Amino acid sequence: MKVVCTNRKAYHEYHIEEKFETGIVLTGTEVKSLREGRANLKESYAKLKDGEVFVMNAHISPYSCGNIYNHEPKRTRKLLMHKREIMKLVGKIKERGYTLIPLSLYFDNRNRAKLELALAKGKTLYDKREGIRRKDERRLMEREEKIR
Repeated sequence: MKVVCTNRKAYHEYHIEEKFETGIVLTGTEVKSLREGRANLKESYAKLKDGEVFVMNAHISPYSCGNIYNHEPKRTRKLLMHKREIMKLVGKIKERGYTLIPLSLYFDNRNRAKLELALAKGKTLYDKREGIRRKDERRLMEREEKIR
């Protein structure tokens, strides 16, 4: 499994409830650009529309050796999921506060581009501070153990 990019900010800003592995519909130059590792999921999100799931604002840079048929970097891309998974998401999204965010974009062992999608709930400022405090405490404990 070759990871192309991850959305590290997502773990800081959201409580991750559930993860899904989805396929993604790409053009040829997008796949070649992903193999070069040129993608960014920082401000992207997923949206349900007419019983289908689309990822919005995911940036895949144009292919360096591409010509006039190169793709648009921030175009809307369709995600491939089973219908029962989508229906499950529809029920959850209708609840207050849930959203779909992409966590990582990678190639699986069969060289297919996959997107890890998460059902998440936004964190409050207090929760973010609590997470930072716990991380700092853990680092301090590890440092003290190294010294001993």
